[in-house]
Amino acid sequence: MAQHLPIKIGLSQRFPCSYLDEQEEQLLVILDPLCYTPQGFEALLQHGFRRSGEQIYRPHCPSCTACESVRILASEFTPSRSQKRKLNKVKEFAVHVSHFERPEYYPLYERYINERHSDGSMYPAERSQFESFLLCKWMNIAFIELWHQERLIGVAVTDVMPNSLSAIYTFFDPDYEALSLGSVMILKQIEHAQKLAKDFVYLGYQIDDCRKMRYKLQYRPAQRLRADAWIAVE
Repeated sequence: MAQHLPIKIGLSQRFPCSYLDEQEEQLLVILDPLCYTPQGFEALLQHGFRRSGEQIYRPHCPSCTACESVRILASEFTPSRSQKRKLNKVKEFAVHVSHFERPEYYPLYERYINERHSDGSMYPAERSQFESFLLCKWMNIAFIELWHQERLIGVAVTDVMPNSLSAIYTFFDPDYEALSLGSVMILKQIEHAQKLAKDFVYLGYQIDDCRKMRYKLQYRPAQRLRADAWIAVE
């Protein structure tokens, strides 16, 4: 991959994979400061890169190619019957879009991590972790909020680029887990992309052998990046 991009790229050390047992993970990291713009990042998204905090990376593992980027064709998307039912359950809830971090976000994030992901690498939640993972000075970020009356119950952190959106992370109130808010917030991101006339919504990496990641293939039409070519999700 590195030889096709005329930019400076670094290679991380190997460390245990967060998704597949007995696998090691290694990352390509973009070092060229000229890439750290919404336009530069969007070009790299097309080659399978992602953003975490201020850093742009992509997996470059020694013996595994399981991570495949997935993107939804936003302009062609129509929700399925199941997805319409999920949206119908929150039809009375309000959606707001902020381009600035609100004080309400971190307490919601902290509850979400500590109650739903206490067995994960992000537990326990910390303010510094929240900022270094989700916030970014050089990116246009939309915080897509879901409100139940006066209560903030979900936030989808979404990067906004000229032709696409990139879903970075969603966190929500565990009390509303029965409403499938993870799926609802993806659908709200797609709706936002359609309002802005964006071509794609990037969902990050699909790993077929990881049960937690399979939800990303429920949104069609979509494409996955395989061997540096975007192919339709069947």
